[in-house]
Parts: sequence; C-alpha cells; structure tokens
Amino acid sequence: MSIKVKNITKLYGEQKALDDVSFSIETGEIVGFIGPNGAGKSTLMKILTGFIPQSSGECSINEMDILENSLEIRQQVGYLPENNPLYADMYVKEYLKMVTKIYRKQGSLSKKQAIDDRVKEMIGLTGLEREQHKKIGALSKGYRQRVGLAQSLIHDPSVLILDEPTSGLDPNQIIEIRNFIAEVGKKKTVLLSTHIMQEVEAICDRVIIINLGKIVADDSAQKIQSQAINKHQTIEVEFENQVNGKALKEIHGVVKVKKIDTKHFLLEGQPNRDIRSEIFQWAVKNKANILELTKREKSMEEVFQELTR
Repeated sequence: MSIKVKNITKLYGEQKALDDVSFSIETGEIVGFIGPNGAGKSTLMKILTGFIPQSSGECSINEMDILENSLEIRQQVGYLPENNPLYADMYVKEYLKMVTKIYRKQGSLSKKQAIDDRVKEMIGLTGLEREQHKKIGALSKGYRQRVGLAQSLIHDPSVLILDEPTSGLDPNQIIEIRNFIAEVGKKKTVLLSTHIMQEVEAICDRVIIINLGKIVADDSAQKIQSQAINKHQTIEVEFENQVNGKALKEIHGVVKVKKIDTKHFLLEGQPNRDIRSEIFQWAVKNKANILELTKREKSMEEVFQELTR
C-alpha cells in the first residue's frame, strides 16, 4: 500500500483544517483529491510530503511513518505544489541538473546514472526539448508546469503528489498535461488535486471528495455519480402545451421543480424514490400530454456541488 492516512487531524489554533481524515491508496492508482477552496486539500498534501506535521493521527508512505522517516520518504515522493516554485533566472536544463545533483547527494538516484543522461531523459519525457535552453522566467505557464513536473519526477519516485497541476493552463495545455499524468500513472501512485471535474473523470481511477476538513465521498467517479442519481432522481419533462410550474409541485414525491420554459421542466424526487409513474399519472389526470420524459444524468459538477454545499 503506497499511501495510508489514518485519523489525521490538523489544527491551526482552534480551527480544524483536517478533521479525522482516513483513506489509503494502493500502488499504481491515480486518485483525484477534490474539494472547494479551504477544504483541506493542500494541507493534507503538505503533511504527506513532510512539509508540516499533523496534529494527531498517523500517515505513512510505502509502509514508512512520515514523522519518523521524513528524509527517506522525500526521496520516494515527487511533489508539485500549487504555486510551482521555480528559479525564474535559471535556464531549464541548468535547473534540472541542479535538482538531479541534489537527489544524487541524498542517494535518491543511482550513483552510476549520469546526471546529463537523466536530465536529457526527463526533458524528452516532458516535451521540453525546444525550451531547454531558455530561462524559466521566459516560459509560458504550460511549459513552466512541465518543468515542475520534470523536477518532481527526476529522481524516479514511486509516489507522485500533484497540487492543481493544470491550474491556469489553456485547453490544449490541459490536455497535454493530463495525458502526461495518465501515462506516468501507469507505473506510479498518483494523488492529484484539481478543480476540473473532466480531469477527474478522464484520468482518475478513484475520487476522494473533501469538504470542511472531512471526507464526504471516496469511490470511482462513476459510482459517486450513480449514488447521487439514485438518491435524488431528476426527471426532465416536456409537455405539449403550457403547464403551471406550481401545479407540478403537487405531484406526489416531487420535492423540487425547476422551470426551463413554460413547457419544459426538471423535477427532483424524494431520496431513493422513482417519481416517473407519479408524473405520468398526474399528466393523465390533468390532460397534460407529455412529449418527452427522461431520467436526467447528473454531471460530476452537480454531484460535487451537492456534496460540498
């Protein structure tokens, strides 16, 4: 098991940034770690990478306790912080050589492995060939993210922790970085923080949703969506003629009515209840011909909003 978090709490004064958080991640999984701003995502990532200690609870990576084996764990973890701190006045190749030398001194890289060979390998892997002789400060946001990914991978870590790796990128850059993470994740354990739900659905094997320091969901994106759909079923109905939206609230089992136009509505049912038969019976009784009645799939964004309101 690569990452194990057990009953972790983090206090800043009297405020709980994390509140009794527990989960584990198996070797080779790509796990999306999502939540609103201030939910505790970055705090947990800093604990996992040894930057700050937890107030209580236990954390381990590759069966090693983080507090007791901080240096050893840092040698096995690659970390890309949200703000991606880089030396803007250094050249890309020069910077990666410096990082490689640091890891060589720590023993994270084989002494036999030539520094130039490792840097060349990472430049190729992250698509930085054309940019390697430029100063980091002259790069676009997308290429700076690539440099950050290269430095997080240069020592070939078994665990990769990425905090908002595609933040501020354009759509093409997002796809490129997303594909890169998916490829790297085939051989490593990846914990990925993001606000982009499409990213979670595209590359993550599993999703952990955190809100106000507590985990509110932990499963595959498909299962989390399915549970939300079954719990609060939403039916999209189109009538032949105009219908009074207030009258639709009289349908047994309907708890919420959203008007799209005078003939088109979204009806939400009581938890764990199928309201389609009640809608049909109401329509027959009130001579309101139905042109279309569809069980509406909730998007991951809608499910996320429901879980983190």
